[in-house]
Amino acid sequence: MSRLTPPRKSDLDPIEIASRDEITDLQTTRLKWSVSHAYENVELFRKRFDQAGVHPDDIKSLEDLAKLPFCNKQDLRDNYPFGMFAVPRSEVVRLHASSGTTGRATVVGYTKNDIDNWADLVARSIRASGGTRDHMVHVTYGYGLFTGGLGAHYGAERLGCTVVPMSGGQTERQVQIIQDFQPDIIMVTPSYMMALAEEFDRQGIDPRSSSLKAGIFGAEPWSEAMRDQIESRFDIDALDIYGLSEVMGPGVANECLETKDGLTLWEDHFYPEIIDPETGVVLPDGEQGELVFTSLTKEAFPVIRYRTGDLTRLLPGTARSMRRIEKITGRADDMLIIRGVNLFPNHVEDLVVATDGLTAHYLIEVTREGILDELTVKVERDPTKNTDESAAAYLQKRIKGVLGVSTKVVICEPGEIERSVGKAKRVIDHRKL
Repeated sequence: MSRLTPPRKSDLDPIEIASRDEITDLQTTRLKWSVSHAYENVELFRKRFDQAGVHPDDIKSLEDLAKLPFCNKQDLRDNYPFGMFAVPRSEVVRLHASSGTTGRATVVGYTKNDIDNWADLVARSIRASGGTRDHMVHVTYGYGLFTGGLGAHYGAERLGCTVVPMSGGQTERQVQIIQDFQPDIIMVTPSYMMALAEEFDRQGIDPRSSSLKAGIFGAEPWSEAMRDQIESRFDIDALDIYGLSEVMGPGVANECLETKDGLTLWEDHFYPEIIDPETGVVLPDGEQGELVFTSLTKEAFPVIRYRTGDLTRLLPGTARSMRRIEKITGRADDMLIIRGVNLFPNHVEDLVVATDGLTAHYLIEVTREGILDELTVKVERDPTKNTDESAAAYLQKRIKGVLGVSTKVVICEPGEIERSVGKAKRVIDHRKL
């Protein structure tokens, strides 16, 4: 199977390969506009700035951004549905919203210019993954209020690709459509890609024989071990895309095919900071902390110093002039504390995927017996191998040795762990329930 090839420099937007000085100058100009726009049109920002004793006129450089207060998801919930909009509702051409499963939904809006910028950035992301107007893109992200499906769709169309708007679910038909239509690229969550691999196997089709050459995966944290498994199962390049509805949607950052060494941030539209999650102090590039974004061009829904909750670090640019973020290791609110040990689900995923005889389908359950936390990892056996309890013993030993946590490992039958067509549910914390 032939793979996709990276774009030529002549195909890139000039800003992607501009000097750092040019990028900084553009960011500074756009930052001043965005801060003023938010202050003048969004009551929450005006009140917060005034309380902090800061005015937009005080923002003369990128470093001055640190003078401004943060905002977070609770602010969006408190101003439901349209209290964070900076333009009249009549100028909003589209609405998206979160599921609201963890509280009141967050609602975001877009002007026509916002939609155009979004499409351009997703097109840029697909191009960074090797996509061109000659390719067909199979979109498996959910359509509707979730930003994934329509965000991917408009971006692929903007690039000139043929789009298959499949959305999620109907796994058997997904495989049929891939076989019949012969798409080059799939945009999907990594966990659902593994469910598709199982369906290929069930239909007696080798996933490596499909037409797919690249997958653009997002909407959930995933490990390097999962990347290796997806690339091995399908003989494709697996690339990471990042975004969140509050900041735009998918396409805030994307890996470049020629390096696959972290996600290039489209810094001409979003200014990133890394902060200490506890103190809020801005950390230097290279140090891990919480990712914070300030939008530079958004009209309907600007965000100023929005705390994403995602943990990563800023790195120098490689394939592009713009800086990269390291693969998201997890969210601050996803971290489990088990008997004093900090643990993220993808740390367990790395060890599960690396264990012979087991699949990538797993579930972490946390319970409390008396005063002690108990961790159970349920994972499915690989139906193509003679998996026995030695696999459970090996994984249990690895988790203890690498992560420092005692756990019980339960080997489940294939299909026993629930599949998700969207973001995979990896943890059930019975302590909270």
